[in-house]
Amino acid sequence: MNSVKKYSNNVNPNWCPGCGHFSILRGIQVAADHLKIPNERLVVASGIGCSGRLSGYMNSYSFHGIHGRILPVAQGIKFANKDLVVIAAGGDGDGFAIGTNHTLHAMRRNLNITYIVLNNQVYGLTKGHTSPLSEVGFVTKSTPAGASDIPLKPGVLSLSAGVTFLAQSFSGFQEQMIDLMIKGIQHEGFSFINVFSPCVTFNKVNTYQWYRENLKDVTEDKDYDSTNFQMAMGKLIETDGLCTGLIYQNTDTQRETKLYPTSQTPLVQQNLNISIDEFNKIIDYHK
Repeated sequence: MNSVKKYSNNVNPNWCPGCGHFSILRGIQVAADHLKIPNERLVVASGIGCSGRLSGYMNSYSFHGIHGRILPVAQGIKFANKDLVVIAAGGDGDGFAIGTNHTLHAMRRNLNITYIVLNNQVYGLTKGHTSPLSEVGFVTKSTPAGASDIPLKPGVLSLSAGVTFLAQSFSGFQEQMIDLMIKGIQHEGFSFINVFSPCVTFNKVNTYQWYRENLKDVTEDKDYDSTNFQMAMGKLIETDGLCTGLIYQNTDTQRETKLYPTSQTPLVQQNLNISIDEFNKIIDYHK
C-alpha cells in the first residue's frame, strides 16, 4: 500500500471538481508521510468554510471548529500535549475576517504549530461573496458594483505581528508546497503557510492561469535571504504579496521555549488532582 494513503480515511472529498483544496489535502498527507509522523501523534484542526472539511478527510486526530476560532483550539491542543504535531487549516475568511485577532495573537505567541490558510480570495461555502482578501472591484452577487474595501495583505500582516515562519505557495505548485509544509512543520515555533487555492466555481478572476502568470518565486532572486526581515517585507511589497517560497524564517526559538519549556511534562501526563487542603487554601485565598 502507498504509505501516503495511511493518512487518508478513505472519505471522498466533496469539494467542487478542480478546487485547489484537493492539492493542499494531499500535500499535508505527503508531508506527514515524509516526516513519518505517527497517525496517533498528528492532529489536524480546521475551521468553517470549504477549507473546514479538510480535517474530516484525514486519518489522524481531527477537530472541526467554529468560524474563526480554530487557532485557539489548535493552541489549546498543543498546550495540553506538546508531543503532538498540530496542524491548523482554515480559509482566508476564517483566518482574516472573524478570526483575525486570533491569527495575529497566535503569531505573536509563537507556539509550535503549523497554520495553513487555503486562500481562494472568496467565501465559497456561502456561494461566493467577498472575503477580506478579495481585490477592490471584485464582483459578486453581494457586490455587483465591485468590492470597495481594500484587501488585507496576509504576508505583510503576519510579519508585522512577529511571525517566525512565513511561506507562500500555490496549489498548482505541489512540489514547492509540500517542501514548504515539511519545513513549516519542522520549524520550532508558529509557522504560517499561505496557499493560493483557486475557487473554480465562484472566483473567475484569480484562476490557475492567473496565478501562474502573476506569482513570482523568491528563489528567482539569487540574493534573496529568507532570514532577513527587511528583505522579506520588501519582497512582499515589491510583488504586492504575489510571491511564493520561504519568505521569512527566524530560527531563534527563545520565545517559544520561554513560553513552553521543552523539558516540561505534557499537561495530559501530569497529575492535576489537588488535595482537600489545597482546595480549601484556594477558596480561603479568594474570600
